[in-house]
Amino acid sequence: MREQILNFPRQLAADLPVVNAENLPPADKFILCGLGGSALGGGLLKTYRPELDLLIHRDYGLPRVPKYFLEGSLLILSSYSGETEEVLDTLRCASARGLKLSVLAAGGLLLEEAKKLRLPYVILPAGLPPRLAVGYSFVGLGRLVGDEKLRSDLAAASVIAPAVLEPQGESLAGSLAGKLPVVYSSTVNLALAYNWKIRLNETAKTAAFFNVLPEMNHNELAAADPHFSYIFLRDSADDLRIQNRFSRLAELFRSRGLTVAEVELEDAAPLAKIFYSVILADWTSYHLALLTHRDPVGVPAIEDFKKLIKAPI
Repeated sequence: MREQILNFPRQLAADLPVVNAENLPPADKFILCGLGGSALGGGLLKTYRPELDLLIHRDYGLPRVPKYFLEGSLLILSSYSGETEEVLDTLRCASARGLKLSVLAAGGLLLEEAKKLRLPYVILPAGLPPRLAVGYSFVGLGRLVGDEKLRSDLAAASVIAPAVLEPQGESLAGSLAGKLPVVYSSTVNLALAYNWKIRLNETAKTAAFFNVLPEMNHNELAAADPHFSYIFLRDSADDLRIQNRFSRLAELFRSRGLTVAEVELEDAAPLAKIFYSVILADWTSYHLALLTHRDPVGVPAIEDFKKLIKAPI
């Protein structure tokens, strides 16, 4: 897994063409249908391009949206394994409605269906835990939504050196051991905080939570607890009032003996900032897994649950 983190920038430089590109319909609205690691790239893409009309659907069937939005959108069916039950169900429902479809997968039944139906699709390189393939997913999504500017921005982001970030991640892991991590960001960076939560859950095998400022100041702040260890994702591009809230919140928490680690997101190009956060979250969760003697790669509880739900009802 350490090698996968070190090699992450290669994902951003990957050339992932759209197969059956001639069948890719024009669209200015998009619905990403995926769960777990297969949906993480959608949140990051929305962070990078907030003006993009993109909805993320994490459920069976079709999203409950107005008819005009559903029928006018390109549905991107995303499942790294190609076997995600909920996404395959969405494919069935969407096909019956004659909706505009595309596929993002590394294999499995979803990719087979895409080939059979001659849908436009992007094949992702296989062999990774889905959460660690978020770079590939991000690139593939960019191809399907037709973002040409993304290519140059990805080239700039691919120069990140993951090895430089490992000591910081290892230090952060030390501050989290024995406590429950809680990650806070601005609302603008919600997807980054969510990525931290998922990596801490799946890699470090620890319960973890996230929220955003200013919302948490109006409710969750009342439940600050010494059993938690807080990570603040601080961004110099955030509204000055949000930056002030982070400073005052850190001051308040520390005065009450709470553990706070402040992560300054690199003041760089937007994509570099996004993937700087992703890589640091990977290092932190990886080293936390080692500290707590957990396997950082496998997710046996998730796999066991998938088997259970396949049993007859």
